[in-house]
Amino acid sequence: MTATGFHEGETAVQRRAGVEAEARRLEGMLGASGLSAGAVAFLASQRFAALTGRDHDGVLWISPLAGPPGFLRGDEGLLRVSAVPRAGDPLHEIPGGQQVGLIAIDLAARRRLRVNGELVDADGGGLTVRVDQSYGNCPKYIHRHAIDAAGLAAPVPPRRATLLDPADQALIAGSDTFFLGTSHPTRGSDASHRGGPPGFVRVGSPTRLWWPDFPGNNMFNSYGNLAVDDEAALLFIDFGTGAALHLTGTARVRWTTPGAAGDDGGVGRNVAFSVGGVAR
Repeated sequence: MTATGFHEGETAVQRRAGVEAEARRLEGMLGASGLSAGAVAFLASQRFAALTGRDHDGVLWISPLAGPPGFLRGDEGLLRVSAVPRAGDPLHEIPGGQQVGLIAIDLAARRRLRVNGELVDADGGGLTVRVDQSYGNCPKYIHRHAIDAAGLAAPVPPRRATLLDPADQALIAGSDTFFLGTSHPTRGSDASHRGGPPGFVRVGSPTRLWWPDFPGNNMFNSYGNLAVDDEAALLFIDFGTGAALHLTGTARVRWTTPGAAGDDGGVGRNVAFSVGGVAR
């Protein structure tokens, strides 16, 4: 379904943050359907994307997709992906017929593009998404990393847990980048990027972590989704090895006093995440 503007969760968060007027100036970006010529060209040059969707049990996850330039191809309102979540990934053999979110990101050039739409076909050779919405995001907080496409596509043994072990906690604590998957009951799934200095994500326990928010484009797509549906998924990547840590659970935006302890971005809000499941 094509979005026609901000939904109720997005406008509620914008209002709470006091940025309704600023956000309204960007609302037209959400009404553009399909893929522009610029978006098609950008996608064709990328080697990495993150995909948000639901597994066969309906659980929300976000997973890496990687391949050589050209593995993402825009064609008449469709995004064709010549890659699938690797064997062992929680979204391996992802079921079609669902709304998904994808973010293609060039970590070296610090550019990113979000795509939302319906996964109309999924098989062992690739994915096809009918694009409802696509738009670029600003380069803020994107850290430069080299992408090992082969490492991120290599099969991994499926390992599931309900708690973060010490290695998981160390990966999170050293990360300057992660990917966030959220969902809305009618708009479907969304994939976004979060970045900050190494250690900006704090691990409170084997089942809880949180991160401070930073100033952004004021659209609050992800946090708007969380205002309506608290289900969320996180993806942390060891860019040196291609290892991925997937978390699924719930998240909520917490409002604080701007400049309070831990408010690294000075915006008076952070996000608390409760771990429901772990895949590595």
